Amino acid sequence: MNYQIASLKEIADGGKKVGKLPFSIRILLENALRNHDGFAVTDEHIDTLVNWSPTGTDKEIPFKPARVLMQDFTGVPAVVDMASIRAEVIRKGGDGSKINPAIPVDLVIDHSVQVDYFGTDYSYQRNVALEYERNAERYQLLKWGQQALDNFTVVPPGMGICHQVNLEYLAKGVIVRDGWAFPDTLVGTDSHTPMVNGIGVVGWGVGGIEAEAAMLGQPIYFTCPQVIGLKLNGRIPAGCTATDMVLTITKLLRDYGVVGKFVEVFGDGLDYLSVTDRATISNMSPEFGCTITYFPIDDQTLDYMRRTNRSDEHISLVENYCKDNLLWRTGKEDITYTHVLELDLDTLQPTVSGPKRPQDKILAKDLPVQFSNLMEKDYQRRYAPIKGRQEQAWLSEGGSGSAFTFEERPVSDDVAVETDEIRSVRVKIKNQEYILSDGSIVIAAITSCTNTSNPTVMVGAGLVARKAVAKGLRTKSWVKTSLAPGSKVVTEYLQRANLLEDLEALRFHTVGYGCTSCIGNSGPLPPHIAEAVDKGDLVVASVLSGNRNFEARVHPQVRMNFLMSPMLVVAYALVGRVDINLLSDPVGYDPNGNAVYLSDIWPSQDEITDTINRCMRQEDFKKVYDVIFDGGDDWKQLTAPEGKNFVWNEQSTYVQEAPFFKNISTAPQPTQDITGARVLLYLGDSVTTDHISPAGSFKSDSAAGQYLISKGVEFKDFNSYGSRRGNHEVMMRGTFANVRIRNRITDREGGYTTYFPTGDTLAVYDAAMRYADDRTPLIVLAGKEYGSGSSRDWAAKGANLLGIKAVIAESFERIHRSNLVGMGVIPLEFPQGENAASLGLDGTESFDISGVSEGLHPFKFLNVKATKATGKIIEFQARARFDSAIEIEYYRHGGILHYVLRGFLKT
Repeated sequence: MNYQIASLKEIADGGKKVGKLPFSIRILLENALRNHDGFAVTDEHIDTLVNWSPTGTDKEIPFKPARVLMQDFTGVPAVVDMASIRAEVIRKGGDGSKINPAIPVDLVIDHSVQVDYFGTDYSYQRNVALEYERNAERYQLLKWGQQALDNFTVVPPGMGICHQVNLEYLAKGVIVRDGWAFPDTLVGTDSHTPMVNGIGVVGWGVGGIEAEAAMLGQPIYFTCPQVIGLKLNGRIPAGCTATDMVLTITKLLRDYGVVGKFVEVFGDGLDYLSVTDRATISNMSPEFGCTITYFPIDDQTLDYMRRTNRSDEHISLVENYCKDNLLWRTGKEDITYTHVLELDLDTLQPTVSGPKRPQDKILAKDLPVQFSNLMEKDYQRRYAPIKGRQEQAWLSEGGSGSAFTFEERPVSDDVAVETDEIRSVRVKIKNQEYILSDGSIVIAAITSCTNTSNPTVMVGAGLVARKAVAKGLRTKSWVKTSLAPGSKVVTEYLQRANLLEDLEALRFHTVGYGCTSCIGNSGPLPPHIAEAVDKGDLVVASVLSGNRNFEARVHPQVRMNFLMSPMLVVAYALVGRVDINLLSDPVGYDPNGNAVYLSDIWPSQDEITDTINRCMRQEDFKKVYDVIFDGGDDWKQLTAPEGKNFVWNEQSTYVQEAPFFKNISTAPQPTQDITGARVLLYLGDSVTTDHISPAGSFKSDSAAGQYLISKGVEFKDFNSYGSRRGNHEVMMRGTFANVRIRNRITDREGGYTTYFPTGDTLAVYDAAMRYADDRTPLIVLAGKEYGSGSSRDWAAKGANLLGIKAVIAESFERIHRSNLVGMGVIPLEFPQGENAASLGLDGTESFDISGVSEGLHPFKFLNVKATKATGKIIEFQARARFDSAIEIEYYRHGGILHYVLRGFLKT
């Protein structure tokens, strides 16, 4: 069959110039060629891409993705916005049913399942039941969208994680639509969307705001990116995993600095990396800071497509199209990159990252030393390893002590009183007794799209479990264990290999098919563990195969969180502590008192490969994905509103009409300078979107908790911030409510600030409402990498609703900067080399920001005047991070969706 294509060979000297371009730039060029209309996509855009500059340019380019991927945390507010825009169109006499996605949108419900039950054969069923009980209102909204919106599909709960479903099923490599063949491209409302780069698809994470504009046919404009070449040499050595590789790459790229850039991988190392290994790397692009980490299509790509049940006809289309249109990797390319970084895979060692950031790489053998340093530096607790710590843990669970001697510190029945040493609590629960202390692991989770999509590490974890069980080892009683596969295909091959029963023997039972601990849905700690942690003020740890370990993300009571491979998660769960050298110390003792080492239970690569080849089958993918949109009985029986217009329930605490579009004016108001602004928060470096808009649980004394209680919601039914993203009343109260955020204008940790007119310390929300009553605009001061982490639109929406007009930071992460613009908040950067402290600011000043009303242009410097209570004035210029002319239009309209809505109302 013949298709039209936008040929890259037919431009620029028969494609010779294109042949020097990075593959990712070629795909952007094809996108611009195919969508050229002389208005939204112009000759200048195409010229910018054909003559791509490795050193970078300020010129903007358009991108019209072929599709959009969503998950439910970010998808629910997107559907709320769509329904709210329809409501406003109807109020203005229009036809709301014409508001639909212009391109296909797939929403996968994967962020809601929580680990309430674990370690038993009924864990999965009870967690699913609770998921529906808690989230029925949200799911009814999504089910409404499934029937009311064109071009919109929903993957029901319990089917898998959106990125793994994308990799295994949704991604096409090449799409055929309306007689055209073209590269599969997308944007997703989750920061880990670049995982699909591993299968040769250009896609990245955007805020829900930006994604909604793309859904409505608006091109995404951004500055033409630099492309860093990552050259991989050699192959992963025995004893190491793809996770060790990606954690090493995370530090390498973060140290170099790739925020806002593309990364493209090449080198002979690619010949030995499967698509799932590649996807493990691409998945963590937001942890690197880059927009994408792209792997061109080659023979490995086709092999993966074959294994995952793509049709022979489609695989042939992908191969022929890419070879014909300069998008096929041969390994002999001579590409010009902005800069090249190299990594010799042969040098990899077992690695973990933590305790607070993914780029904080630690070799597994160095973890006990690093733990000791962290305890002294961050918690002022001197730590000297106690001889026989493993023996002590083993004895407390019923081992025979005749073969061992060990030192035991004086420990009371409650809490140790030595505040300058490691803290311990003796726990007595029913017929068990053990000592929980600083460094104890209380959560061990095989979780997240990063690793559960990779059969090598999942089968490897099963084999570690099998060998550990054969040695008579068991996970420690105080460890909350969980297994959350990224798709049901994982369960199919683990069952066929009889590895699921080995994992379950160590209490790694399947708890659900979703993100679980990686997104903060770890569920509560067992009551006696939670009580011990609080009473003893213990610094306990989690180990997880996820991609995020920011403060309070995994669990608010767990202060240290370490990322690692699923295989190491199993091993550390056997030990029950993080302060050991896993490569030389025993991981446990068998029932006869003999030491068992990691090398005794670590499988060879041949064992892993043989198991995969024997047990992973093409029909598994067909079986799972033939019914991907059907859902289970709970979904089928769920009643949802019908009709084209959503009927709002004013009593709902989950879903409310968004306030942003109600009674919108037909034209935007003139932009104004900001005068008399006060600082709501003065923050440091690496403030993440988890700090700004938490996704996890919250307490009854929080602003959001008090709101729910006032609505008659009991604490047990609070659910999480993430699950309530369809209700702006909860989310604006949850903005800056992270229990670990540190606001420098107050001494109190958590979501608190100083209300300067009275000097009172208040919750951020309460102070913001007082300032709103005073008609006082607000700003935020911050350091480097403001807004790193997940692509959370509520981090910007919440700022808007709190009355924040500008954020002045040393630097911004890409997605959050874009989201701020998309919600009408100005992102400003301090002068190069300066910050709040160096300029003499302490956050108590009153701020005037001028230069807005006279007109804006990309990267314009605005004048900032800060006046202290003494009358002293500090003046400086800050660069406005409006990176393109269209972003200024978005800001002028009060946000990107306001811009789109006004355009729709005009036509």
